[in-house]
Amino acid sequence: MAIDTQGNQVPSPATIAAAIGSDGHPLPYLECRDLFKIFKLADLEVVALRGVDLEVVPGEVTAIVGASGSGKTTLLNILAGLERPSAGQVRVGERDLLNISDRELVIYRRQEVGFVWQSTSRNLVPYLNVRDNIELPMAIARVPKSQRRQRSGELLEAMHMEDKAQRFPDQLSGGEQQRVAIGVALANRPPLLLADEPTGELDTQMADEIFDLLREMNRALGVTVLVVTHYPGVARHVNRVVHIRDGRISAESFMQTTYRRRGDLVQQEYLVVDRVGRLQLPPDQVEQLRRNGLAGLAAADYLEGRVTISPAGRPDSAPVPVQPQQDPVPPPVQEVRQQSEPELAAVVEVEAPTVVEADAPAAVEAEAAVVVEAEAPAPDPHAMFRRPQQETQKGD
Repeated sequence: MAIDTQGNQVPSPATIAAAIGSDGHPLPYLECRDLFKIFKLADLEVVALRGVDLEVVPGEVTAIVGASGSGKTTLLNILAGLERPSAGQVRVGERDLLNISDRELVIYRRQEVGFVWQSTSRNLVPYLNVRDNIELPMAIARVPKSQRRQRSGELLEAMHMEDKAQRFPDQLSGGEQQRVAIGVALANRPPLLLADEPTGELDTQMADEIFDLLREMNRALGVTVLVVTHYPGVARHVNRVVHIRDGRISAESFMQTTYRRRGDLVQQEYLVVDRVGRLQLPPDQVEQLRRNGLAGLAAADYLEGRVTISPAGRPDSAPVPVQPQQDPVPPPVQEVRQQSEPELAAVVEVEAPTVVEADAPAAVEAEAAVVVEAEAPAPDPHAMFRRPQQETQKGD
C-alpha cells in the first residue's frame, strides 16, 4: 500500500494486480451487484440503472457502449464518486461506494480514480500551461514540488508532449488537449482511470491515437481503464466491450481470431446472463421472434447444453374456438320416432284442431266429435318442420 502526503493508504496498481483468488484467477477490482440508480424530479422518478452486474479485473481495458439514455454515463459517474447509488452493491478496490462517508469520498476522488470528460474545455484550466495543468492535482494533494515536477515530466514523455509543456490549452489541437487531460487524470497515480466519451469531439484518426494512448498507459502503469464511448472501432483497442441497454448489461463483445485468414480478427458478441438467470435478447431478434408468434409467455427447454424458447399461451384465458354456424340438419326418422314420438303426437293434436262454427248444423257437430274422439293418426316425422296450413275462411 502506498501512503499519500496526508498519511492515507492508497493501493498501488501493482498491489491490486497481486490480488489473486483461491481459484487462481485475479479478484475483480471493480464490482457491481444489482446496482440501481433512481433520479427524482418533483413527483417523477426516473430509473437510470436497473440491477447492473459488472466485474472488471485489475489491469483490464473495458469499453461501455449503448444508446443515449441507456445509463452508461450514470454508471461511470457512480464509479467516479460523482453520484451515489440508490441501491445494490458497488465496490472499487476496498471502497464501498454505497456506504462511504463524505470525507472518504473526497480522498477516493483525489487519489484512487482519474476522470476524463468528453468536453476538452472541461478537463483543463485555460490560464495554466500544459505542465501546470498536470501538476495541479498533485498540488491540491500537497505533493512536494520536486515530486510534482518529476511526475509531470514522466507523463509528458509518455504522451509525447515534451515540446508543448509551456503551451496553453487554446494553443493545442483537440487531440492534444485530450492527451493532456489523460495526463491530468493520471497525475496522482490512481489505479482506476475513467473516461466519458474522450473521443466524442475528435475525428477518426485522432480517436485511434487517443485509444492507443490509453492502451499504452494501461501497459506502462498497470492502470485499470473503463471508457464510455460511441466510437464504432473501440473493440480493436480494448479487452472487451460491455453493451448496456435500458439500465442493464445486455451483452459483451470480444475480438477473436478467425481461422479463415491468418491474423484476421472478428468481433464476437455474447449475451450476458446475470446472477438470477435474466438475459436480454438483441432488439432485432426480439422483433423476429414476435413476428413468429413469441410474445408474452414462453416455454424454455434445456436439452444437451442448449436452451430452446418457444411460444406458450395462457391456459387460464385461452380463447374458445368458435365454430361457424350451419343450417340445422333434421335427425333420422327412426331416431325421431324413438325419442320424440309423444311430443310429436301432442303437436299434431294441438296444431291441427277442428274448427266448429257456431251456427253449424247438428250433423257437422257430430262429425267433429267423432274426429276428436277417434284414434290419433300416425305421427308425421316431418310435421315439426312444416308450416301450418291456413284455415279457409267462409266466403273466400
